[in-house]
Amino acid sequence: MKDQHILNIGKAVFALLFLAGNICLFGYIITKDEWFAGSGYMVMIFGSMSSLAVILGLLVYGFISRDRFDICLKAIGIMLLNIPIAVLYALIGINIL
Repeated sequence: MKDQHILNIGKAVFALLFLAGNICLFGYIITKDEWFAGSGYMVMIFGSMSSLAVILGLLVYGFISRDRFDICLKAIGIMLLNIPIAVLYALIGINIL
């Protein structure tokens, strides 16, 4: 895999989960529909599991292909940016409820 493809994997997972979290948070803020709050909780659960699976895959690929290990860590770092954002959104959601 090329370096850009590896970075694109990290960026895509980050963007997908970030967008889903934004939809759930702002959907609840705007509509006050409990479905958005429940969906946000499910995004956190399934997003965490899918992110961990991608991180594990990138780590395994990085260990197998040592010359790509640094770029795999950069992609993992991009994905890990979602953690403080998710914590912030969870705190906002708890305070709103």
